[in-house]
Amino acid sequence: MISVLGAGAFGTALAVVLAQSGKDVTLWARSPEAVEAINVTRQTSRLPGVTLPAKITATSDLNHAASAPVVLVATPTQTLRAVLSQITAPMTGTRIVLCCKGIDVETGMGVAETTAHLKPGAIPAILTGPSFATDIAQGLPTALTLACADPEVGKALQLDLATPSLRLYRTTDTIGAELGGALKNVIAIACGACIGEGMGESARAALMTRGFAEMTRLAMHFGADPRTLTGMSGLGDLMLTCTSEKSRNYRHGLALGRQDPVDRTATVEGVKTAEAVTRLSKRLGVDMPISEIVFEVTTENCSVAEAITALLNRSLKEE
Repeated sequence: MISVLGAGAFGTALAVVLAQSGKDVTLWARSPEAVEAINVTRQTSRLPGVTLPAKITATSDLNHAASAPVVLVATPTQTLRAVLSQITAPMTGTRIVLCCKGIDVETGMGVAETTAHLKPGAIPAILTGPSFATDIAQGLPTALTLACADPEVGKALQLDLATPSLRLYRTTDTIGAELGGALKNVIAIACGACIGEGMGESARAALMTRGFAEMTRLAMHFGADPRTLTGMSGLGDLMLTCTSEKSRNYRHGLALGRQDPVDRTATVEGVKTAEAVTRLSKRLGVDMPISEIVFEVTTENCSVAEAITALLNRSLKEE
């Protein structure tokens, strides 16, 4: 049995594709109303038009869901600590697969470090890469990175979670996979703002390229293999998130660039990640100019036009 914690679009999509491949899936949702809708109508507002397979059983009992041998966590990064802290069921030996992307703004920890801190007996892994929930739920071909420091556990998880439409590439570099998935959201906001401001495709290509250099620089500072960043969890995810309006982070940037109203209550992981990265970069002395300027824009300390001017006026340098 496999459990998925978080009945948002992405968590539900993973539950759907796993159930379609014949696995029994427990899907945890906070809301009893959402649980009833899933179990009775086999529908959810998170994935309109998708019928949930009978092998998915929804529950609002967090400890019951967390008792599975494999637990996928698809909650927002900023609520991860709270969710894990509420679990009282023993999780020693549980394989916890983190599907959320970001850095905890209060602690500066990534999702794997947060999990290891709160559930020291569990085995954390990362599932990340270029994917949209609707594509996964519809069975469209998708490839992701599965990162686990224990290579044997990683191989077992790869077999457990791969499906006919979901191809997984394995690595032991959890740091690289985790930071690639987190930092690309920040660059996606920058790219959205660039297009929203009318700066054009060439400017977006420059932001993606220099953003990728930032992602790699910070990941290497923490010991990541730079080759990981050229894979699904880094470059692949960056390309998708920075070019599609299906991405919440990209749409958020678009709204900022167009000076449209933005929903400050919506979960846009790149906003908090930009704040966390700015704190880290200043403390560590790692140059992260795009991430830092995204933080300034998302906190309304400067306009998109001022941000672009600031980046263009930086000292000239070698690539």
